[in-house]
Amino acid sequence: MVYTCLEYCPPCFSDDDNSEEGLTTIHAGRHEYAFSLELPQTPLATSFEGKHGSVRYWVKAELHRPWLLPMKTKKEFTVFEHIDINTPLLLSPQAGTADKTLCCWFCTSGPISLSAKIERKGYTPGESIQIFAEIENCSSRMVVPKAAIYQTQTFYAKGKMKEVKQLVANLRGESLSSGKTETWNGKMLKIPPVSPSILDCSIIRVEYSLMVYVDIPGAINLSLNLPLVIGTIPLHPFGSRTSSVSSQCSMSWLGMGLPERPEAPPSYAEIVTEEQRQNRLDVPAVREELEGPLFAYIHEFRFQPPPLYSEIDPNPDQASRTEAHRLDSCPSR
Repeated sequence: MVYTCLEYCPPCFSDDDNSEEGLTTIHAGRHEYAFSLELPQTPLATSFEGKHGSVRYWVKAELHRPWLLPMKTKKEFTVFEHIDINTPLLLSPQAGTADKTLCCWFCTSGPISLSAKIERKGYTPGESIQIFAEIENCSSRMVVPKAAIYQTQTFYAKGKMKEVKQLVANLRGESLSSGKTETWNGKMLKIPPVSPSILDCSIIRVEYSLMVYVDIPGAINLSLNLPLVIGTIPLHPFGSRTSSVSSQCSMSWLGMGLPERPEAPPSYAEIVTEEQRQNRLDVPAVREELEGPLFAYIHEFRFQPPPLYSEIDPNPDQASRTEAHRLDSCPSR
């Protein structure tokens, strides 16, 4: 058994008027002394009462009196080690499949198959687990699908181990005759008020599991065990505790939404019609000083469409020579 005690030592008291240094005399009547204790920063196991052991916390007070026996009292309090289920590990789905073939001597019947899935691994007391399952009975017997939540208490001491398994909650499906199939589309199983999981204590562990199984008369049941963690901080889909998960989702969404290559701009013909182009070509007469080869060159290319868009440079050699010329003509060189 695990016992944890937190002690506070107030000043000593004496009923002698000539008390020594460090002692205080109190007189008859009611006296109250306020005090506070800070719990250690190291993780503390959650308070728990089990069959072969327990985790307990209390404060103890003693009053020492000269020539008399000390007066003692203690008060228990509860400690919870917080388990936040808003983590990627506890938010991951749990699933499994199993099948079994029944046989009696040399006669073999068809198989019984079971597949089950739950949305996540972490839950808090009071929540309901949505169970998605499919049960197919190809045997010659009538079977019954069931589901149950179990608590497993494990105690370690002196190199030995003791384990206690207790039923927490269960449900029952419809009986399945030969050749029938049953599907659970989110069948609800509510978690009653239970102690949170204890996973970091070296001598006591409290674990939970969801067992989805097929009750087979006259044979060993076909079962699937899906691990559970019962936490203290409930699910917050849009809270700050899911920032890491939300960030991962956001990044994946952005990666899917952004195109791999930029789209080409629209062509000149899609924006400017032939009629608009002809109207722009009919420009008024300009001054005589602008007449000449230069104006003719500008007039020829003023309303021509832009070059076609391309991801590949059509003249890579020319671009390289131009860049080299710029480097050679740089004033700083």
